[in-house]
Parts: sequence; structure tokens; C-alpha cells
Amino acid sequence: MKKVISFFVLALLLSLIGVPRVSAKKNQKMKRLQNQFQHRIPQNRAGRSNIAHMYFFEKNPEDWSIVEGGAWGKMQYRISGQTFDFVFNGHSLEPGSDYMLIYYPDPWPGNGLICLGEKKASEKGNVHIKGSVDTGDLPIESDASPGAKIWLVLSDDVDCDDATMVGWNPLEYLFEYDVITFDDTDE
Repeated sequence: MKKVISFFVLALLLSLIGVPRVSAKKNQKMKRLQNQFQHRIPQNRAGRSNIAHMYFFEKNPEDWSIVEGGAWGKMQYRISGQTFDFVFNGHSLEPGSDYMLIYYPDPWPGNGLICLGEKKASEKGNVHIKGSVDTGDLPIESDASPGAKIWLVLSDDVDCDDATMVGWNPLEYLFEYDVITFDDTDE
């Protein structure tokens, strides 16, 4: 019986020791991804799946390069449907700040932008926003961009009622790595 208990205690200790390695490996993978900004990260779609994902990064507004070790995020979304369904997770953000996930149509000030969801960053700087929004097709017809830009901005910098940007603090935002498209199937 003592051998069985000793085996379970040893197995438990080994499993606990392995947890930090998984986190460290995940952080190393993300850092490599951030450092590979010269390579295009595609609108990732699993085979013929209706699910895709997109990465977001803190960028230097002088040349739009990714800030090494900066804030980042990832969004999983449906590429077609009656509503734009998504789950967004942001990391290394300003703790306690209010953030809004938006669709931003070019040109400035983003007339016709769509507010997708809002959340306050946790004390660890994480944000989790999940939503199902009736957006219509993305990008909208008047958008000068070749695809839909999704940004995480400070809530105070956007007016959701007038559907426009009212402030500009790009050092506090997460920008898309690539544009996306969404097909509204009930239009």
C-alpha cells in the first residue's frame, strides 16, 4: 500500500513540475511568433472549417512594426454566419483600463465602425471578450481597406453611438496582423 501511495505522490509532484514548462514553452512560442513579423500570419482556417483565428499585436506607430515582448491577443471567429461570432483574448495590457474591440473601416476617423465588445483589463493585464454581433458583411462597402481591420482600443477613444473614433492613443492599442472577411449569410 505504501508503494502505491508513494507512486501517486511521485506522479503528482512530476505533474506539478511540468506545468511551468508548458507555460514557458507557450510564452516562447508566442515570442517567436511576435519576432516573425516579417512573415505573414494568414487568416488561419482549419481546413474547410467555418472557424478561423487572427493575432493582434502592440505596434510601433512610427513604422507599424510589432513591439517585441509587447501586448498581444488572439481572436477565434466564424468566417460566415447570421452574426459575427468571436472570442477574443488579450494579454499584457494595462491593468484596470477599459478596452473596446472594434471593426475599424478606413479612412480616419473610421465612420461606420462597429463596437464588438468591451471589457476592463484584469489586474494581470488580461481581457476576455466574447460576442455575437449582427455586423453585416465585413468589410463594409465604404471601407477603403482590402479587408476588415479589427482593433482593441481604449474605450474612451471610440464613440459607439456615432460609430467613429474620437481619440488616438496607438501605443495603448492592439492592431490586427492581417485583415479578415466575414460573410453575413442572412443578407
